[in-house]
Parts: sequence; structure tokens; C-alpha cells
Amino acid sequence: MPLTHHPLVKQFPEYKEKIHELKTTNSHFANLMKKYEELDKHVFRIESDEEPTGDEYLRGLKKQRLQITDELFSLIKGV
Repeated sequence: MPLTHHPLVKQFPEYKEKIHELKTTNSHFANLMKKYEELDKHVFRIESDEEPTGDEYLRGLKKQRLQITDELFSLIKGV
């Protein structure tokens, strides 16, 4: 399976406009997006062997990314 980044708009394409709107109008959402994108890039570098590390560390990063994804999705849905 090829390695790929996980941009939020790729995961939730039906909310593309809402994501853009929140990024530009909600500083909390924008900060979370920045953290999400940084984590996603970090995970990608590790998975592509650009940045070797242990499996447990990688699992922790993926868990953080998932937690941020959940929080971002809640904000998108207005929950």
C-alpha cells in the first residue's frame, strides 16, 4: 500500500467548504489544523523511512493525530 498524507479535506471531502471557512474564521480550529498537519507530515516522514524511530512512538503520534481529527470533526459538525 503506497504511503500518503491524510489531509483533512481528503478524509472529509463533503466538508471542504466548511473546513476552509473554519480555518479562516476560527482560531482554535486553525491551530488544531496546524497541529494536525504537522503530525501528519511527521507520521509520513517516519512511515517513509525518512525519519527512523520506534513503533511505539509512531503509534503515539497516530493516536494524537486521531484525537485531533476527532476534535476537528466535532467542530466541523458543530457539536
